[in-house]
Amino acid sequence: MNVDEPILDDARRLEAADTLNLLPNTASAARQVRESWRLAQEAGVGSLAADGRPRAIVVVGVGASALAGDVLDAVAGQAAPVPVIAHHRHGLPGWAGVADVILAVSVSGTSAETLSAVEEAHRRGCRLAVVGPADSPLSHLAELARAPFVALPEARPAYTGLWSLAVPLLAAAAALGVHREGEAAIEAAAVRLEAMATRCRPTSESFVNPAKTLALELAGALPLWWGTTRLTEVAATRAAGVLAVSAGYPALVGALPHPAEEQVALFRGAFGSGNGGAGSAGGDGDGDAADDDLAGFFRDRVDDEAVVRLRLILLRDPAGEHPEIARAAERAVVLAGEHGVGVTELRAEGTAPLERLASLIGLIDFAGSYVGLALGVDPGAALRLRELGTPR
Repeated sequence: MNVDEPILDDARRLEAADTLNLLPNTASAARQVRESWRLAQEAGVGSLAADGRPRAIVVVGVGASALAGDVLDAVAGQAAPVPVIAHHRHGLPGWAGVADVILAVSVSGTSAETLSAVEEAHRRGCRLAVVGPADSPLSHLAELARAPFVALPEARPAYTGLWSLAVPLLAAAAALGVHREGEAAIEAAAVRLEAMATRCRPTSESFVNPAKTLALELAGALPLWWGTTRLTEVAATRAAGVLAVSAGYPALVGALPHPAEEQVALFRGAFGSGNGGAGSAGGDGDGDAADDDLAGFFRDRVDDEAVVRLRLILLRDPAGEHPEIARAAERAVVLAGEHGVGVTELRAEGTAPLERLASLIGLIDFAGSYVGLALGVDPGAALRLRELGTPR
């Protein structure tokens, strides 16, 4: 795997290679947050509270839109007075009805799953709010249902518009009393994203740019992203998605305690220390060990350079971690070291949950773009689910 490290410190080459303008669009995150909060208020999402607190909030979205519901769930947290449920299929759960609020999100406005859910919500008499592009099939359905509709402000690559999708959901949840942080938390997240955009800008050199540093740690490794809280689980999911879409790069996603308790076995597997691989596993007798040593002496050293090794990316949220999970995270770092697995620890920064989540996602989004550019991946040529004939 060829990693073009010099490109990361050449702003002109980065601009030329970034055919979808991923870096400028990622840098617009703070503006997205502020603008989307304003647009949600202007669209009248506050009217959802007219009939009081709902029994549940169902967030409908697929593809690039799906994570918006996870953001709401993570930010609202376990203290939310009603459940926040993500739904990624056609229609609605059988139990959803007039006592529930449906929040529908689609970056394309043509997602079959989201359209069918909005139709079903209207038929069942659910309270409904919709986020999507103006003058789309989704906007027309929202008008038919007389539901608040938040228009996406501008066209951009789908995965760079997370905050335009998620913030209107937070505004709706705030009106319903489910997300209590309100506008102050929105502004804190925007400030945090602005600071991250400055630190991660293309003209900032790798040794002081946290996103470029992370990109170099990821490129050539098999990343295993572990979150320690619901908030960092969402960031881990975002990381794998961004790497796939921006860089065509695979990653594994987990969380402590589950499924990390199973995934920890990867440390001693073929992508870990290699102790389970051919030529490196110790035998039961002296003869086996000698044969292994001989094989190791004569093996092709070029192959060593091509080996892809696991790298644990541990996303920490000290403000929200249970003490037992914190201890498990510390133990995971020790175990990884014992098995020769590299570790990167990233800690959420900030006070409110939304700000802490933004501190991680802001870094991850830039790093994902830098990985793709360093590997020579043309983001404009990446396959999307639309290649299967399914719009999102």
